[in-house]
Amino acid sequence: MSLALLPRRTAIVVFLAFAFAYFFSALVRAVTATLSPVLTQEFALNARELGLLAGGYFLGFALTQLPLGQWLDRHGPKRVILAFLAVAVLGCLAFSAAGSFPALLAARVLCGVGVSACLMAPLTGYRRWLDASAQLRANSWMLMTGSFGMLASTLPVQWLLPRLGWRPLFWGLAALMLLAMALIAWKVPRWAVLPAGAGAAPSAEPAGYGAVWRHPCFRRMVPIGFVNYGGMVAIQTLWAGPWMVKVAGFTPLAAATGLFWLNLAMLVTFWGWGMVMPGLARRGLTAERLIARGMPLSFVLLAALALAGPAAETGAAALLAMYCVSSSFMSLAQPAVAMAFPPALAGRALSAYNLVIFAGVFVMQWGIGVAIDLFRAAGLAEAAAFQAALGLFALGCLAAYGHFVAVKPDNRTL
Repeated sequence: MSLALLPRRTAIVVFLAFAFAYFFSALVRAVTATLSPVLTQEFALNARELGLLAGGYFLGFALTQLPLGQWLDRHGPKRVILAFLAVAVLGCLAFSAAGSFPALLAARVLCGVGVSACLMAPLTGYRRWLDASAQLRANSWMLMTGSFGMLASTLPVQWLLPRLGWRPLFWGLAALMLLAMALIAWKVPRWAVLPAGAGAAPSAEPAGYGAVWRHPCFRRMVPIGFVNYGGMVAIQTLWAGPWMVKVAGFTPLAAATGLFWLNLAMLVTFWGWGMVMPGLARRGLTAERLIARGMPLSFVLLAALALAGPAAETGAAALLAMYCVSSSFMSLAQPAVAMAFPPALAGRALSAYNLVIFAGVFVMQWGIGVAIDLFRAAGLAEAAAFQAALGLFALGCLAAYGHFVAVKPDNRTL
């Protein structure tokens, strides 16, 4: 495959094949928020163990990112994602058969490993197959597809639980991932090493990640990716559900309904980003500038959520949704990082930044659970412990944003 762009019809088909796989990746990622009441009861989990279980997915995800980037640059999206999805199928089957917390956690890590190429593989391909504005749109619409998956993990899963139980749900996910593998094998183009001079990295550059880690754009994005973006995903995929149940007093069904609307709001948001980003880019509104101007709103909403606590009641779901929507500015960081590097380094740049994000998700999911348990041990009521943990997270977000604003590559004004 040369650097020639894909024809429009082919690009749409390729996008849909990748999106089908990413849908199930996101569903597996977020389903613990809906399953948390039944898993907590069946395995007698405390908040720390629940956070570790949900974070196990992101731990597995993060462990693969550095080799994944090199494999993507060398072997291409098609071969890599097919190999990884085979591991995801095994992870889903292992999760469905788990009889103890350690087995459940190990299967969750295996699921994270298996789906860890579901976003990086297409984004690496898009860097070579699509022009710059189409890359921004495709990135946002891949995230929109992920929101579809998270949407499916809420009320649909809650409705199926009494009829099927949670274990058969994972049998079905394994079968659908096999179908996704078949579509990718059929429709995604083959990959070839870039010819000399066609966007390849200079020969003086090392074959590993040195050029990525040293890049000023990458370094600038690291703290907000780890803390702000990672924390938002941690809340969306786990702690939003327990917050609605433990703090706002929702029933499990009401919490699943709240998660449904939260993820629907994110879906619409990412669809909107895909529609407007090409035009914004043409007007000179870069991803970095949009992040700098848009992120402060998320801090206001996070503070409102933490301070409201049990007083939020039915408004808790709306506050959580608005916080996640306002944090969607961070989704622009991934295409910004990709376009800062030549095509031959795209896989490594994207995977390295994904490592930052998902390491952050793991740390934030587990860390919030640890903080809740510590505050409860210190004598706070459960709702107050949740509020205090969220307050600590908000302080971390402010510090990371301060770094982003203070570091201005090339002395540009935001």
